[in-house]
Amino acid sequence: MTGPAAPPLPPELDTLVRRMRLPYLRKAAPDVLATARAQRWEPGEVLRVLLAEEVTGRDAATRRMRRKTAGFPSGKTFSSWRAEESSIPEATQNALATLEWIGRAENLVIAGPSGTGKSHLVEALAHAAIEKDLRVAWFTLETLTAAIGRAKADGSVARTVTRICRADLIVVDDIGMLPAGQDAAEAFYRITDAAYERRSVAVTSNIHPSGFDSIMPKTLATATVDRLLHHAHLVLTKGDSHRLAEALAGKGVIPLAT
Repeated sequence: MTGPAAPPLPPELDTLVRRMRLPYLRKAAPDVLATARAQRWEPGEVLRVLLAEEVTGRDAATRRMRRKTAGFPSGKTFSSWRAEESSIPEATQNALATLEWIGRAENLVIAGPSGTGKSHLVEALAHAAIEKDLRVAWFTLETLTAAIGRAKADGSVARTVTRICRADLIVVDDIGMLPAGQDAAEAFYRITDAAYERRSVAVTSNIHPSGFDSIMPKTLATATVDRLLHHAHLVLTKGDSHRLAEALAGKGVIPLAT
């Protein structure tokens, strides 16, 4: 059984916390005040607990907003990451999971065959970064090209690049799946150049960065890779596709009844 509900805040106090825009304090206040009366808390302790509720609520709201703004593709986190099945050495996984490389504005490039966990690991790292109160921007090369293309149309390229580079971690996922033309190569270069030694860029690709000139104009590819790899952790994956292995093991969709 649950106890009786705590009495609501007096109208005058409720009005004050609404006006001060303290929604999480206001929500917690009835229970906190009831507990404080029952346990005879000192006034300072009451104030501390109420303010802590507000701070905790605001931090959680900020993380939700940053997660939504980041534009993650699938919501994959470390809770579904199977470290023992990855071809990436465990020591490397652990070092990346500290996120210290983001604090040093270092880059991360993970290259290898399709289905070897590249995007999953980077997305898990990105979610962990948000939990550490960092900002993340997630793109594929196509969506990055579209964003820079729209900015070129209205003359706001510099503002758009600056806005993207406010993120502590900028992800460009799945480079190499399709050929990249001049516009895509230019968009990728602009972000890599603007973020150089200021922000971390994480890239996943099914080809080694040394081969980027095979899918995009050579001059832009060379300049981009030079900046990308200068302060970068280069991680290579190998093996067969996890997705294909699961499908062949009968872990795909359940056939519809006929």
